[in-house]
Amino acid sequence: MTVGATAAMFQEYARTWFPGHSDAYAQWAAGVAADEGLLELLVGLPSQKRQPNLVFAAARYLGFPDGDFEELAAFLRGRWEEVAAVVLARRTQTNEPGRCATLLPAFARIAEETGRPLSLIEVGPSAGLCLLPDLYSYEYDAGARLGSGTPVLSCTTSGAPPVPARLPEVAWRAGVDLNPLDGRDPDTVRWLECLVWPGQEHRLARLREALATLQSLGPGVPRLRQGDLNEHIADLVAEAPAGTTPVVFHSAVLAYLSPYDRSRFARTVRSLDCRWVSNESFFMEPAGETVPSGRPGWFTLAVDGVPVAHTGQHGAELHWLEGA
Repeated sequence: MTVGATAAMFQEYARTWFPGHSDAYAQWAAGVAADEGLLELLVGLPSQKRQPNLVFAAARYLGFPDGDFEELAAFLRGRWEEVAAVVLARRTQTNEPGRCATLLPAFARIAEETGRPLSLIEVGPSAGLCLLPDLYSYEYDAGARLGSGTPVLSCTTSGAPPVPARLPEVAWRAGVDLNPLDGRDPDTVRWLECLVWPGQEHRLARLREALATLQSLGPGVPRLRQGDLNEHIADLVAEAPAGTTPVVFHSAVLAYLSPYDRSRFARTVRSLDCRWVSNESFFMEPAGETVPSGRPGWFTLAVDGVPVAHTGQHGAELHWLEGA
C-alpha cells in the first residue's frame, strides 16, 4: 500500500466511518491523511496494520489523552517506535456487544423456524461478548424491555424487523479466532477499552457491563478456539450438540480476510449443516463475490447469504429490507 493509498484510506474513514460517531477520530483521520510525514511512517507498517482505529487505539493505550490532531501528531512522531510495536502486537478486535441488538432478530427467527435451541458459533469472536445475546437485555424503539441481563442494548428500527417477544434459547456457544482474547485479563480489558472511540462513553459503559456478564460465567464459557477460521469452522459445526441448530455468524470480520479466504469461507459454510448470519460492510454472493452494502458507513445483515437489513456499525440502528 503506497502513501497515496494510505492517505485515501484515512480520508475514507474521516468521511464515512467516523463522522457522527467520534469527532476526535474524524479529525485525527483527516489530519493524518494530509500529513506526509505521518503517512511515511505508516507505510513502514504491513498494509493490514495501518487501519486508523488500530493506530489511534495504540496511541491511547500508550497514554495519549485524546487531544487535538496536532497533539496526536506530535505524540506519534515522538513515540513512533512504541506505537508501531503495539500496532504490530495487537489487532482491531473491537468486541462490540451492541451488535447483538441487530443480530438478535435473525437469531430469533432461525430459532422459531427450526423449533430448536441454538448453538452459536462466531467467526472472529475476540473475547466472545457477541456470543452472549441471550444474557443481555434489549429495548427496540424505546419499547418494553426484553430480557433481564446487562447491558441493556437500545436499537431503533424501520421496516418490519422480526423483533422477538422472547429471547431465543442458546444451548452452546463457541468461536474461532486467530487471537482469542481473555475478557478476564486486566491488560486485555484495557486494550478493549482503548478500542472504543473517543466520545463514546455509552459504548465504554456497555463494554464494561458486557465484560462483567462474561466474567460471571464459568471458566471456558464461551469456548474460544485459536486458529484460522477456514481450518476450524467445519469441526465446530460438527461439535454442536445434537438437537440444536448450529448458527455460524460474524460481524465486521471478513473484511480482514483476503478475497480468496473470504470466498473459501463462503463455500465452506454453505456446504455445512448450519445456518449462516453475516453482518458486514458487504454480503457474500453464492460464488463468494463480495457486494458492497450500498449504504456507505452501514453494514448489511444477511441470513444464509440473503440480505435482510442494513445495520448501524455499533448496533444502534436496524433497517429491515422490504420483503425480507
